[in-house]
This record gives sequence, C-alpha cells and structure tokens, in this order.
Amino acid sequence: MVGVKNKNTSIKDVVNKIGLPTIIIGGFWILLLIAGGFLGISIKTLISDTIKRAGMNGILVLAMVPSIQSGTGPNFALPVGIVCGLFAEVCAIEFGFTGWAWLFYSIVFAIPLAVIVGYLYGKLLNAVKGSEMTIATYTGFSIVAFMCLPWLMIPFKSKNMGWFIGKGLRETIQLDAIGGAQILSDFLKFSLFEDGAFITMGGEGGIIIPTGMLLVFFLCCFIVWLYFRSKSGIAISAGGINPKFAQSSGINIDRCRIKANILSTVMGAIGIIIYSQGYGYTQLYTAPLMMAFPAVAAVLIGGATASRAKVSHVIIGVVIYQGLFTTALPVANQLFEGTDLSEILRMVIQNGIILYALTQVEGGDK
Repeated sequence: MVGVKNKNTSIKDVVNKIGLPTIIIGGFWILLLIAGGFLGISIKTLISDTIKRAGMNGILVLAMVPSIQSGTGPNFALPVGIVCGLFAEVCAIEFGFTGWAWLFYSIVFAIPLAVIVGYLYGKLLNAVKGSEMTIATYTGFSIVAFMCLPWLMIPFKSKNMGWFIGKGLRETIQLDAIGGAQILSDFLKFSLFEDGAFITMGGEGGIIIPTGMLLVFFLCCFIVWLYFRSKSGIAISAGGINPKFAQSSGINIDRCRIKANILSTVMGAIGIIIYSQGYGYTQLYTAPLMMAFPAVAAVLIGGATASRAKVSHVIIGVVIYQGLFTTALPVANQLFEGTDLSEILRMVIQNGIILYALTQVEGGDK
C-alpha cells in the first residue's frame, strides 16, 4: 500500500510540475504526428515547419515573461510593441536599407522607439492597478486601429511599400524586393537525415534547422534569463510575487513594473521583425490585432500561470503550440476534405488555455 501511495504521489508531483494542460496538449500533438505518418504526410516536413514557426514566434512569446513576472499578468497589449517593430521595418525600407543592413537597422530603430512607448504603457498600467489585463487588451486593440491612419498618411516614397495607385503603404509588403525575406532563417541553415546523411549544410530535404533564427531566439532567452537573475530582475519578480513585502523591503514597485513592460515591449518589437523576415512579408493595418492571444496561449501551454513564468515555459510552450497547429492543418485536411477544422481547433485550444489559466490566478496567488 505504501508503494502504491508513493507511486501515485510521484505521478501527481510530475503532473503538477509539468502542468496538466502541457501534458494534454503535448500528448495530442504527438498523436497528430503519428496520425500524419499513417496518412502519408512527411513527419520530417511537419517537424521542420514546427521548428521554423517556433523560431518565428519565439521572441513574441518571450515578451510575456517580464510582464507576468512583474505582476501585471500576460501582456495582451503585445501589439503595442509589434507596431513599434513594424514602424521600424518600414522606416528602414524607406531609408533604402536592404538585406542584412535592413534587418540590423530595423532592430536599431525599433529598440529606442519601443523603450519610449513601453515607458508610457508602463505608466498607464500603474494608473489602473487591478485591471491590467483588461486595459492591456483594449490598449493593444486601440493602438492597432490608430496606426491605420499613419500607415495611410505618412508620406513614404519607397516604391517597395506604396500602393500602385494613390497614397499610403500597402497592407502586405514583400521583403523579397529588399533581400530581407528568410535572411536570418537561411543563415547557417542545415538539414538533418537528408538522403541518408546525418547533417547536410544548406539542404532542403530532411528536418531543416533555421540556425540563424534559432540562435537569435536563444540569445534573447539567455538575456531575459540572465536579467531576472540580476538585482533589478529579482526586484521585479519579488514585486510580482508579494507587492506589500517587496515595498516594505524598499523596492519601488511602480518603477519595477515600468521596467518589466519596457522589456516586454522591446521584445515584442524585435519579435515581429524576426517573424516578418521568416514569413517573408511585413503586414500592416489590422494584421497585428490578435497576435497577443497565440503568444499568451503558448507561454501558458508551456507551464506558466498568469502570475509566474520562466524562459523554459516559453521554449516548451512555443514548440508545442506551433507544432500542434502546424500538424493539425494537413492532418485535418486529409481526414476531413473540404473543411477547415484546424482553424476551429486552433481557436478552441488557444482561448480554452487562456481561460483555464485566468481561472487559476487567485488560486496561484494564495
């Protein structure tokens, strides 16, 4: 009886440590991969697409960690940072930068802009304590709607961005024209298990590893991980865990919250630049409107809660979340021809995970 009890306890501990949603969604993804193999879909292709999409979305998901750790909850105002990154991208194109110079200067332009906007956003959240997630959601929606006017009115001259007739920027800007599409994804790219070889540099078969994009993602993960082990990062986490105790210890809670939201906004701005080059297009107007929700769902799937998050949650969550939907689309199309159940599945899981996490907020705080 003691052995059975210990076994049940150990299983319960593992489930609690990993998280029930993570186990369920991860198991479902593995089942979809197996089903895809039986249906004749290349598992190598599915894994390649999962890795690519994880690299594209990883920094956007990473942007959730500072805001959650500071106690303001998941950053549903991620479009605020995304808009900063998009504006930096089109400015770099307008100034005539191409290729690696475009990527570099897009990030250079995005960071100071995101710092300023993140500071103002952090001040806003300090003024609405207790309603951060609600205000964040509407702030993100509002900034996306507002920026539709500048996209039309700012007098950019570059032929790579403007409408063929009239004024304003196109809704979708192709990055092939400036040599920015896939530029980071193709850097040091290699393929695993192609034509019997274990590693093939620059190959297109097998499991393709976008080395450059993954290196940038892991570098950002390391920076965030390192920051939250510094004095400033520990103060932010302490303020998020127990604000009253942190304040009595001399920590300026409001300042810490502003720092966290600046970092989150900067990560959002850099993340959309990395996403755009991997996607091959820059999308303006209402395209960023709902981008916060997949990022929030991914970090929660990885094991984070609405009050605690780590870099490991980001890595696990973005792989499982992107893998699930990368695999679900071709499998659903094979099983149910003429339907789009994959999109329905994406919405159910994405919003269900967010709802589950938000119902656990008070329980986690206690």
